[in-house]
Amino acid sequence: MSLDERASTGDGVEATGRRPGPRSSNAGGAKWLGPLRQTGQLFALALQVARAVFRRPFQFREFILQFWFVASVTILPAALVSIPFGAVIALQVGSLTQQLGAQSFTGGASVLAVIQQASPLIVALLIAGAGGSAICADLGSRKIREELDAMTVMGVSPVQRLVVPRVLATMSVAVLLNGMVSVVGTLGGYFFNIVLQGGTPGAYLQSFSALAQLPDLYISELKALIFGFIAGIVAAYRGLNPRGGPKGVGDAVNQSVVITFILLFFVNTVMTGIYLQIVPPKGG
Repeated sequence: MSLDERASTGDGVEATGRRPGPRSSNAGGAKWLGPLRQTGQLFALALQVARAVFRRPFQFREFILQFWFVASVTILPAALVSIPFGAVIALQVGSLTQQLGAQSFTGGASVLAVIQQASPLIVALLIAGAGGSAICADLGSRKIREELDAMTVMGVSPVQRLVVPRVLATMSVAVLLNGMVSVVGTLGGYFFNIVLQGGTPGAYLQSFSALAQLPDLYISELKALIFGFIAGIVAAYRGLNPRGGPKGVGDAVNQSVVITFILLFFVNTVMTGIYLQIVPPKGG
């Protein structure tokens, strides 16, 4: 058999058989590099927004418009959701304290659960689901209409002009809305504990004053601030990077909400663990 025949038969088969190996490894590497690359781009956008906040001119009018929009779509749902949340926590904690014979601590335990955990999460989920999805859809529609590219050509930064006011709006609304949800949730828990479980107002308030402290409110507001920043950044990132035209915008909106929810629960776990290690309990 000649060299040409070998090259066209056996050696050619071996050569083609060896090629899929490196291709499959490259495909596996690309499969892992994709999410890592998007994560890096998300963090890069967060740093770019943090730097652009201090640049001038600041888009104050855009910030007011976005603040009002996010607040208008989240205030009523947050108030309505916080009442059953506070009621469920109060009823559950009240039932457990009755089994343990510690009914006097019902008020403090339920209020701390509402302020530290329930209130920031309610605010963040509503902002991500209502305000964040609208922000992502708005930026995504501007992207597929090439408005953002036109702004870049004219020397206008889309991040400073559009993203920064929206992120600051979600952060501001989250902090203010967290205070409202804490108050409404606490009142709801107080009402259901007194009416349905036969608690006394004096014992409820006394246990709250005995267990609660100002750092509990501080960590709640800090959580709301960080959660609002995460919701705004993720919504802006997915809105700036849609794929496939209008359908891609809809997919980006869904992805932004899901990614925000995952990040919120992860960050909440980390912050709660750090807080419980650093800040001692009252009287401890």
